[in-house]
Amino acid sequence: MTDPQDRPHVLTALDGDVWRITLDRPETGNALTPGLAAGLAAALQARPPQARAVLLLANGPRFCVGGDIGSFATAEEPGRFVGQLAHDWHEVIRAVLYCPVPVIAGVQGAVAGAGVGLIGACDVVVCARTTKIRPAYGAIGFTPDGGTSWALARSLGAPRALDLMLTNGSLTAAEAHLTGLVARLVEDEELLETAVRVAAEIADGPIRAMVRTRALVRRAATRTLEEQLDDEAQLIAESADDPEGREGVRAFLEKRRPDFRNAR
Repeated sequence: MTDPQDRPHVLTALDGDVWRITLDRPETGNALTPGLAAGLAAALQARPPQARAVLLLANGPRFCVGGDIGSFATAEEPGRFVGQLAHDWHEVIRAVLYCPVPVIAGVQGAVAGAGVGLIGACDVVVCARTTKIRPAYGAIGFTPDGGTSWALARSLGAPRALDLMLTNGSLTAAEAHLTGLVARLVEDEELLETAVRVAAEIADGPIRAMVRTRALVRRAATRTLEEQLDDEAQLIAESADDPEGREGVRAFLEKRRPDFRNAR
């Protein structure tokens, strides 16, 4: 039998034109280690050119329980070890944020610590109904990393985000859906099917226009309306010139379904 330590931390597969990335350390709750961070970074980098969306999943009952606390305790220099791990994980978060195609996640069971920042960086999160989301940093005397404070403040607002983090609280899946941390709430048994379907639907769309839309939405909270209007005008002009936009207009006038996949 293969030692769990010798298995790949992350599995990848091309499903049509969706690049499926699966965290595969179920015996640890997919806890964050240097190996998992490196594996996820490599998987994102290895996305085939024909993949028009990324689907992030996790094997086992828990999506990601955050950092591997046991490794923190055994590190000779915990500050150096945890700091380097945070640095490596932040490169993963940046890779998700700036991925050239949309990133969809399907999450279940437990999402804690650095896992919260990971789903916060994704474009669309499909969440199983029994999932619990907990920052958990305060329980071990740590501050957040992985973009967790950004994701929670953006979705909950500063007062509720602080209440959650300072009291070591948790969110139910329904609460996370209500506040916008996750986009879709489904029954547990429907999670995989729904996540796969959503990823396929997105991959069928105008990917470059979607990435421009993502940029607009993310910048909206820190801009004035005037700044946002200027950016919208620029990006819609780019989209109109893009082969995707040209195909979309032609398809509308010809009363047919647009073929964005072949709009080069």
